[in-house]
Amino acid sequence: HMRKWTMEELNRLSPTAFKAAPKTNIVLVLENIRSRNNVGAIFRTADAFRIAEMVLCGITPIPPHKDIHKTALGATESVAWRQESSAAEVVAKLRESGADCYAIEQVKGAEFLDQTTATPDQTLVLVIGNEVQGVSQEVIDACGAAIEIPQLGTKHSLNVAISAGIVLWHFFTKLRPTAH
Repeated sequence: HMRKWTMEELNRLSPTAFKAAPKTNIVLVLENIRSRNNVGAIFRTADAFRIAEMVLCGITPIPPHKDIHKTALGATESVAWRQESSAAEVVAKLRESGADCYAIEQVKGAEFLDQTTATPDQTLVLVIGNEVQGVSQEVIDACGAAIEIPQLGTKHSLNVAISAGIVLWHFFTKLRPTAH
């Protein structure tokens, strides 16, 4: 019969073990996210899917803060992150170094997420934008490519933490590290 795993059976990694464990090749760039709760939720998702790094840009709040901690549940201690002022500059540098860069945005000419692939040996940069304005045109231009999450409802709008979760899950299924 089915039963929930105990905490011991989940084999949760310590932050130190997490830092040493293999990661996906995903760099997540947050551009001008306003909500500390969204930032915390994205940290927690980044931990779950072992992304390589988060770059918090512009007005995006940074840890430590109680509202980030409330939703991150300690993931700010495990996920590598840094703060930068300009998301466009971060993306431009990563793209120059050979990374594949995508704005997660509704953009003319965007690839639909379910049609998008990635390779484990290539750095993948995903940019999540502001809750109201989305990813700025400057950052879309710096990326040179965009991914759109197909939606069929009346809103054509998802919460940024939900969007990050959907996109990270999609790429995690393709880039999942093999070792613990």
